[in-house]
Amino acid sequence: MAERGAGGAARRRASLTITALTVGTALNPLNSSMIAVALLSLQSDFGLDLATVTWVITVFYIAAIIGQPLMGRIIDALGARRIFLVGMVVVAIAAVLAPLGGSFVLVCVSRVLLAIGTSVAFPAAVALVGQLSAAGGIPVPRLLARIQVTNTAGAAVGPVLGGVLVLLAGWQAVFLVNVPLAVVAFAGVAVLAPRDSPREGVSPGRLFVNLDPAGVLAFAVGMSALVVFALDTSAGLDWWLLAVGIVVLALFVWREWRAKLPFIDVRMLARSATLRTVYLAFTLFSALFYLAFFGLPQLLEDRGGYSTAIVGVLMLPLAAFTVVLAPLVARIVERRGARAVFIGGAVILVPAAASLGLGVVTTDAIWMLAAAAAMGIPYCVIGLAATQTMQQAAPAGQIGAASGLLQSTRYLGAIIATVVLGQAIGTGITPEGWAVVAVAATVLGLAHLAIVVIGTRRMPRTAE
Repeated sequence: MAERGAGGAARRRASLTITALTVGTALNPLNSSMIAVALLSLQSDFGLDLATVTWVITVFYIAAIIGQPLMGRIIDALGARRIFLVGMVVVAIAAVLAPLGGSFVLVCVSRVLLAIGTSVAFPAAVALVGQLSAAGGIPVPRLLARIQVTNTAGAAVGPVLGGVLVLLAGWQAVFLVNVPLAVVAFAGVAVLAPRDSPREGVSPGRLFVNLDPAGVLAFAVGMSALVVFALDTSAGLDWWLLAVGIVVLALFVWREWRAKLPFIDVRMLARSATLRTVYLAFTLFSALFYLAFFGLPQLLEDRGGYSTAIVGVLMLPLAAFTVVLAPLVARIVERRGARAVFIGGAVILVPAAASLGLGVVTTDAIWMLAAAAAMGIPYCVIGLAATQTMQQAAPAGQIGAASGLLQSTRYLGAIIATVVLGQAIGTGITPEGWAVVAVAATVLGLAHLAIVVIGTRRMPRTAE
């Protein structure tokens, strides 16, 4: 009886710990999405044009793409618990910097710090999942499912929460809401999470060298050039930025292949067909998902004439299906293995992508609810299967870096979607323009299916 009681206590502790971690993981997608509804307020208060005010989005994307794998590397070196706590402190400081500073420059600095601080959470949570599973007797897929649910909820709730906050207290509230959430996450992890194992011989100077500063700089320059090129809202495109991005990233890969301690271990990717498959497939999937997540609200408001509140309701099935299905999908992963679930999600994704074509002929609420629901199902299935597959395939001691890189591919997908939407419906939504979006989504779905089927052939067909 005493053993059963001790086991129950350990299980509750593990469950509460993952809850605290998921509060932290929600902050990144939450800040990524809810800022969109604050742009008009920021533009008005600081007297900015549209191209300038959108830098609050651009700098967050750049910092998140770079910060996710960088924070993952630091977590692998110093420990998930302590770096998660530092990240939440950074979030709290950044959240009060923008409202108190009274400068748009400080708003952008705050967004950069928010991106870096929140980039800690997902890699830290995934790195701790194995320990929490062993300590509490909870299967890894179920813990990952809870992280997945929170990530999805954060992205989906962001615009709605942001709209309410801006309406009640102005754009400043979009930043300040991070403070209580960061405090809750910090307190929960500080009290409940297992302490990191001792790190011997890791001095600040040695850590700096081991993080490969030259590699980090090259990656930052290359990705920044590509992101700014892709998100440029001016009339003309700066093609030289594209050239710089491609050349610098090519040099980055060449250098990392030869580096003793690379920032991103490209040799690990070369050795692991599974990881290559996960990253490429998740990039394509994220591009498809954000075509729906960013595009459907524009379609519903522009052509459907729905209010912002109604649009939020019509988009709700996308998040709701993830929340409802995640526990079931986790159990299927336990029984059948991640490969079967990954392929199943890829198959479902193709007709879900094609369902966006409904927007060419109708914006009727029933059909739009159906399209949102259709995208919600594969989002849950693929998100959980990809995370589980990555967690199993990552080398020991590199789970943090591998998890951070997975999150970076999410943002790469979002940028691809933004470019497609800008080209197809940037000047206004027409049936022809939305047809381009639907075709692009279907092509991405078919490419994703092919990559998953071919790339997972050597994975175990059933759970280990």
